[in-house]
Amino acid sequence: MEDQQVSTMEKTEFLYEGKAKKIYRTPDPGLYLVEYKDDATAFDGLKKGTIAGKGVVNNLVSAHLFQLLERHGVPTHFVELVSDREMVVRAVRIIALEIVVRNITAGSLAKRLGLEEGLVLDQPVVETYYKSDELHDPLINNDHIRLLNLAAPEEVEAMRAAALVVNEVLKEYLAGRGIDLVDFKLEFGRTLDDGRLVLADEISPDTCRLWDRDTKKKLDKDRFRRDLGGVEEAYAEIMRRLIR
Repeated sequence: MEDQQVSTMEKTEFLYEGKAKKIYRTPDPGLYLVEYKDDATAFDGLKKGTIAGKGVVNNLVSAHLFQLLERHGVPTHFVELVSDREMVVRAVRIIALEIVVRNITAGSLAKRLGLEEGLVLDQPVVETYYKSDELHDPLINNDHIRLLNLAAPEEVEAMRAAALVVNEVLKEYLAGRGIDLVDFKLEFGRTLDDGRLVLADEISPDTCRLWDRDTKKKLDKDRFRRDLGGVEEAYAEIMRRLIR
């Protein structure tokens, strides 16, 4: 696999389990080990299932795209691969915000604004959501962020600016592989050692809407959300196109 190195870093203490990943401490306090799972959820966990091989796809695709973004000046938490399902990352404290960038109408944007799905936007729409399962990740604005003390104004601006850079890099890269980047979700964190803001979490078919450029076939988690079938095949197709 191009530009992906495998580490011998070991996990020590189990730290946290989320919907799609398990997090472990490592012998280095500044590093965590992330293990990607095949578990799949949608609609705030109301729909649950398993996508065979999803953990491998999301781990390898995320590693590949994090390295691509690093080369374009976007700092990320990625350090190196451990295995097909595991990566070492910088230890971060995740900021409770999700930055969503939209290039084509789909999902909640189309539903909220009464727009037809598939309209190409003349410029990206950037949205911010409060990362809270209990509140169902509501859409919020900068005043809400200040009220909740989630991030400093300069951090919010830095996340938005980084998200737009990510959008431009990924749009061009994916277009070259016959994929439209419809929209995607990013999360950021502050490194535990020096408080630096970095891109974290993952970039994968779980967190992006990806359509075949010619057929508009969905190659992402929407196939699971909408019971479209061919979920495993779609994930495998993304890995095939991105990691040759």
